[in-house]
Amino acid sequence: MLSQDSNDDTEDVALFDAEEEAAARPRKSKIRHPVASFFHLFFRVSAIVVYLLCELLSSSFIACMVTIILLLSCDFWAVKASSQENKAVSEAESRIFWLGLVACPVLWVIFAFSALFSFRVKWLAVVTMGVVLQGANLYGYIRCKVGSRKNLTSMATSYLGKQFLRQNTGDDQTS
Repeated sequence: MLSQDSNDDTEDVALFDAEEEAAARPRKSKIRHPVASFFHLFFRVSAIVVYLLCELLSSSFIACMVTIILLLSCDFWAVKASSQENKAVSEAESRIFWLGLVACPVLWVIFAFSALFSFRVKWLAVVTMGVVLQGANLYGYIRCKVGSRKNLTSMATSYLGKQFLRQNTGDDQTS
């Protein structure tokens, strides 16, 4: 069942005991900040495209390296909210943000192995900068999301332990 609110967003209606979960995490699918979402992905993807096409477009390695590093250092995820209602980030925006934040460092790691195994030493410096800059950005956002006091290793261990116990005690009833 779906209900319409005054902003024309659709929201799932919680059934029975699921009301607490729905109240904790409202589901909004509308992208409220399309410009920020676009540029968040644009800078990350354009750095990858410039890396892939750099030898075809320019003969200057330094110009390519500087362009890639400048694109990687851009972070366009600063959205100012004017009211309490606008502070809520939609689920679609959250997925776009985390997809770009996680997928790009993975691609830079793949490029690093490719440059290493193909003996392209000068490009290894560029992809190393890509891994470092994107990895630091990902690490920083994960620390902000989890909290600076919590240890990421203990959080991951706790999560995996809970999943293991849930799986072995039969909490996920499949019948």
